[in-house]
Amino acid sequence: MNSKSPATQGNTSLYRAVWRWHFYAGLLILPFMILMSITGAAYLYRDEIDDWYHADLKFVEVSDTNAQALPISRQIQSALAAVPGKAIKVLPPASPDRSSEIVLAADAGGREAVYVDPYDGDVLGHMPDRTTIMWVVRRIHSLAEFGTIPNYIIEIASGWAILLVLTGMYLWWPRGNQKGGVVSLRETPKRRIWWRDAHAVTGIFIGVFIIFMAATGMFWSVFWGKYANEFANGTPNGYPSGVRVDVPLSTIPMIDAFGETSWTNENIPLPQSVDGGTDETARPAPVGIDQAIATFDKMGLTPGYAVSLPRGETGVYSASIYPDDLSLQRVIHLDQYSARPLIDMGYDDYGPFGKIMEFGINFHLGQEFGTANQIFLLVICALLIFMSVSAGVMWWKRRPSGALGVPPMPRDTRKIAVVSAILAIGGIIYPTVGASMIVIWLLDYLLVARPQRKLRTA
Repeated sequence: MNSKSPATQGNTSLYRAVWRWHFYAGLLILPFMILMSITGAAYLYRDEIDDWYHADLKFVEVSDTNAQALPISRQIQSALAAVPGKAIKVLPPASPDRSSEIVLAADAGGREAVYVDPYDGDVLGHMPDRTTIMWVVRRIHSLAEFGTIPNYIIEIASGWAILLVLTGMYLWWPRGNQKGGVVSLRETPKRRIWWRDAHAVTGIFIGVFIIFMAATGMFWSVFWGKYANEFANGTPNGYPSGVRVDVPLSTIPMIDAFGETSWTNENIPLPQSVDGGTDETARPAPVGIDQAIATFDKMGLTPGYAVSLPRGETGVYSASIYPDDLSLQRVIHLDQYSARPLIDMGYDDYGPFGKIMEFGINFHLGQEFGTANQIFLLVICALLIFMSVSAGVMWWKRRPSGALGVPPMPRDTRKIAVVSAILAIGGIIYPTVGASMIVIWLLDYLLVARPQRKLRTA
């Protein structure tokens, strides 16, 4: 039987090496963990919050006298009268009490979302496209609101969150005759040991979910997400497995056409209309948005879909819907001259990797299991905030006055190399994390480890 106490075991070189990396990981990402938890918790209720905050734009009164909606073409005319420009996308009402959203490329510059009463054509108001309160929260969540470089920082933080959990699990693992701090708390909140136990016990219960949320969140990341998406589709321009493409493709990806689409479909290019022929003088007139909408409805597209209007003479009418129910995800492209479906693609057509990732993303967004999914993730976000705060309290109580409080160097410094090599696997999987790991290692060596070694030998 091992007679060493947890304290003695905690002084081993390997333990110290892992603790050192765990400390640096926490120092780097805890502020971002709090930010992502707060904004992520809010974004779980994006529809409810947006509907409340923008109720004057999103909802209309329904009565017996206005039960018949105007054609979408008439609603577009109303939107253009209020904001001169060109219609590029429309979102027909998902239910009778909702307004239509018409997205315009405004003559004055930028994209403007105009909200129209579908029954009388009155314009309820307008604002720059994708500036609803929860869209801004989403961009703050990823730091995309502050530019590309901060967006990279969130990618690094997400990767480090995974390594933070893995090193934390090693530090939590019971040693010797340890009685408390495994699934129970010792002492009171006045003592540092209570905060250590609360941090460790909370982490061991939600650690798997932290890894899951960090890993699925990486699919939106600037660097890693792009290449993962290309891998999922085979090539940057490849359709998901099972979708046969026998029409010409444009160079416009779906993310550019819709502004927001499913992760699997982001880089898929729009097809081109072919039923107009090649002779421009004999080309028939386009069918128009009203017939396109009628075709989408006839094909059973779930209400709440968005329609991207044709771009140029070879453009197509493209409709997409990404509801909570993954099985109802669907994208349909119509030839603008005949309203003939060129591609009709749903969740069942995705490849295995795409299906797994779409499920993970749907759960990450709190959609897959409805209210239960939202509440569960809300609790995870709250516990993440508590873990971050408890880590800060632990550090504050432990650190020497006026010092950073970096964990002591292992007696056997080779253990740092061993732990670093193991963590480097994560750095290879997530290259931006690997780059930050090198920077941290150099800073630790130059500013902490090397001066300490000189003091010991002096």
